[in-house]
Amino acid sequence: MNPFPAGPTETMLALAVVKTLVLVVGSVITYFAFKAYRRTRQPALGYLAAGFGIVTLGFVLAGMLYEVLGVALVTGVLLESLLVLIGFLVIAYSMYAQ
Repeated sequence: MNPFPAGPTETMLALAVVKTLVLVVGSVITYFAFKAYRRTRQPALGYLAAGFGIVTLGFVLAGMLYEVLGVALVTGVLLESLLVLIGFLVIAYSMYAQ
C-alpha cells in the first residue's frame, strides 16, 4: 500500500503555500540585509544576508527536490536541514564578525 496519495491533498496544497510564503519572506529579508550591507560595507551584514539566503534556500529545497527532480523525500529533508544548519551558523558568525 502506497502511503502517499496519487493527487494533491489539502495538506499538500497548504504546504506548497507555506513554502512559497517562506521563500517570499526569506527573500525579502535577505534582500534588505544585502541592501544594508551594500550601504554600509559592514562584513557582519554581508554574513547576515548570506545566512538568511542559505536558510531560505534550505527551507524550500526539500520540496523542490522531491517534486521536481524526484529525489527521495528523506534525502531532500536531509539536504534542507544541512542548509538550514549552515545558514544558522553563518548568521551566528555574523553576530561576532567585526
